[in-house]
Amino acid sequence: MTTLIRARWSYLYLLPFVLLTGAFVLYPIGASLVYTVFKWDGIGSPSAFVGLTNFINVVNDDFFWKAVTHSFTYTLVLVPVQLLLALVLAVVLNDRKLRFSTFYRSLFFLPAVMSPAIIGVIFQLLISNFGQGIGEMFGTKLGLLADPKTALGVVIAIGIWNTLGYNLIYFLAALQTIPEELYEAGRIDGASWFQLFRHITIPGLATIGPIIVFLAIIGSLQVFDLVQVLTGGGPYFATSVVNTYIYQMAFGGAGSGGVPVTPDVGLASSAAFLYGLLLIAIAAVQAIVLGRMRRRAQPTAEVKSA
Repeated sequence: MTTLIRARWSYLYLLPFVLLTGAFVLYPIGASLVYTVFKWDGIGSPSAFVGLTNFINVVNDDFFWKAVTHSFTYTLVLVPVQLLLALVLAVVLNDRKLRFSTFYRSLFFLPAVMSPAIIGVIFQLLISNFGQGIGEMFGTKLGLLADPKTALGVVIAIGIWNTLGYNLIYFLAALQTIPEELYEAGRIDGASWFQLFRHITIPGLATIGPIIVFLAIIGSLQVFDLVQVLTGGGPYFATSVVNTYIYQMAFGGAGSGGVPVTPDVGLASSAAFLYGLLLIAIAAVQAIVLGRMRRRAQPTAEVKSA
């Protein structure tokens, strides 16, 4: 009886989370699926049933595929560079002999706790052609965010700086699971820093490392607020990603190329649904790969324990 009462209290504690998740996650997802078969500008109730027309229009929209390309470009550049920097910094900061290591960890993690929207506003003011930006302080206008050739690169660079702290903390946590005795034994045997890194650190990250990579990939594919604040997807759709495309289709406005966009919630919902399926497929592939890696590592661990 006591156990049953405790279980009831547990469900009661979970109730706020369940209600909030249902109201702000599950219900919007369900409503978005309904909107995919309507042509609706977001005012009143949807009534113009169009069937699969929205999906067909999204698939045939060159701007949608351009946004998909930019999203994957952002991920393919950001993830390797950021993970390499995070791993190197984690190895350095994990050294017990390093003084003020806690301060340095906080310093590198600080951008991660800042709102991407605030970071976008700050950098937009710094490097834009308006106001006393960096370019004007040096007597020239850089125009990095106004140039289609450089805008996406600037967004990626800021994105790397913004979210570096998350992966740094992940790698630090993973490195602390590796026994220090292994490093001490390697140093006694005369192993160099690179040999310790190759034969102890890398194998020690074999289990947790892929999870960090997968989280970084999924997170970067969902970039929105940083791009929206910095460039709005412009100039001339040069930095448009899928989430900015969905936002502009749903709420309308000038669009990332300066072209007026009429709000179409049904079209935006269809684009979100298709991109969601793509992310689910990527997550499924990652889960399969991770499962195979764990199964391969399990016999090795059993042999070592034997």
